[in-house]
Amino acid sequence: MLRIIFVIPTFVALTAALAAALGVMALLRLNGRGKISILYSRAVCALLGVRIRIVGAPPQHHAVLVLANHVSWVDILAITATVPVIFVAKSEVKRWPLIGWVARVRGTVFVERERRRQTAAAVVDIARHLADGQSIILFAEGTSSDGNRVLPFRPALVGALREALGQAGAGKRIAVQPLSIGYTGLLGLPMGRQHRPIVAWYGDRDLVSHLREFLRRGAVDVTLSWGEPVEYGDGADRKSVVRSLEAVVRSLTAAALRGRPIEIPAAGEAPRAAVAEPDMASVARVS
Repeated sequence: MLRIIFVIPTFVALTAALAAALGVMALLRLNGRGKISILYSRAVCALLGVRIRIVGAPPQHHAVLVLANHVSWVDILAITATVPVIFVAKSEVKRWPLIGWVARVRGTVFVERERRRQTAAAVVDIARHLADGQSIILFAEGTSSDGNRVLPFRPALVGALREALGQAGAGKRIAVQPLSIGYTGLLGLPMGRQHRPIVAWYGDRDLVSHLREFLRRGAVDVTLSWGEPVEYGDGADRKSVVRSLEAVVRSLTAAALRGRPIEIPAAGEAPRAAVAEPDMASVARVS
C-alpha cells in the first residue's frame, strides 16, 4: 500500500512535467522531444520496477513501421524508454486514467476501428509521420493478449499505409520491422504462465484494479526482441509480408518466454530454433 501511495503521485508529477516540457518545446519549435520522452519513460520504468532487456537492433536513423505483439500498457513505457517512436492505438485509450493522458502528450495516433472515415484519416496521419522520418509502432494483433501467446496479425492497415505513402509522394515502399514483447521475470525470478496476468491487461479486466495488483507485486522483467526490417514495396503481397513478420514475432516471443537463447533471423529468412547464446554486444539493459 505504501508503494502505491508513493508511485501514483510521483507518476502524475513526472507526467505533468513531461506535458509541460513537450508543450514548451512544441511552442518554441525546439528539437529533442524524442529524447525528453525517452528520459521520462526510463524514469517511470525505474519507478514501477520495470527492467528492460533489448535483443537485436531497434530503428535508429530511418523511419520504420514496427509490427509488434501487445500484452500490456507497460509495453508502451518499455519501448519508449529505449527508442523514440509514435504509437497507433484504439480511440478508447484516450479515456484511460493517466495512461490516456500520456498517450495524448506523446502524439499517439488514435484509430476509430468501427468508423471507416476516421480510420482513413488516421492512416493518412500515420503515413505523414513515416514520410517525415518518424518510426511508428503498430500493435498488429488489434488487441492485447494474455502474454503467453501471440495472436494473429491483421494486415489491412499495412496495405492502406503503403497506398497512403504513395499518394503523399513518398513512394510505395515501407520498411517494416518485427518486434517481440515478452514478460519474462517477476522479482528477479522466471515468470511462469500463471504470473503473466499480473502484467498482461486484456479482455474486460478493470484498469484500476489491474494497476493496483501490478504495483502490489513489484519488479518485472521484459524482453524486447527486434527482428530485421524488410522492404514492403510494389508487387509484394500484403498478407504474405505480414504473416512472415508474425512468424518471426511468434518465434522470438516463444524463445523469450521459455528462457531459450534468442536468435534474430536474417531479413526474409524463416524463423528457426535458436541454438546458441545471443551476442551480448547486441543486448542492452535499462534498469
